[in-house]
Amino acid sequence: MKTLLLLRHAKAKSSDSDDFDRSLKKQGKRDARRMGRLLRDENLLPDLIVSSSAERCRKTVEHVLQDSGYRGETRLSGELYEANADALREFLGRISNEANSVLLVGHNHGLEELLEPLVGAYTPLSTAAVAKVELTLDSWRDLSRETRGHLINVWQPRELED
Repeated sequence: MKTLLLLRHAKAKSSDSDDFDRSLKKQGKRDARRMGRLLRDENLLPDLIVSSSAERCRKTVEHVLQDSGYRGETRLSGELYEANADALREFLGRISNEANSVLLVGHNHGLEELLEPLVGAYTPLSTAAVAKVELTLDSWRDLSRETRGHLINVWQPRELED
């Protein structure tokens, strides 16, 4: 059994600069910290966090870590920036099986495109939303387009109390 947690980066500033370097808005920072507390309080802390190396994802992870107390392994990957569902599945297929639960921090539309076939329905992810999916996989390399999982929950930051 594997657990996949998907976290869409928190709300980012609009910018005239490079999209990759967009930072978080104040609301995004608050929401990321709120989701960090959720991960801690709901016992959702993963074995591994992997994040897009884009600024808004890196900063989302920093704020999540600050409030979650997570002390496990965290990795950044440029492969996750603008990755579609196929690229995300391929990336996850290379994750070590020592990690039974993985938090993937990334971008839409790739995250929603990955989630939809896994759970059998379109599931919107607002900024800083977390989705938890249980997968009956022995190995991450078995993750494919045909893999079906069970959506445990989707948490939206606006639905949570401070």
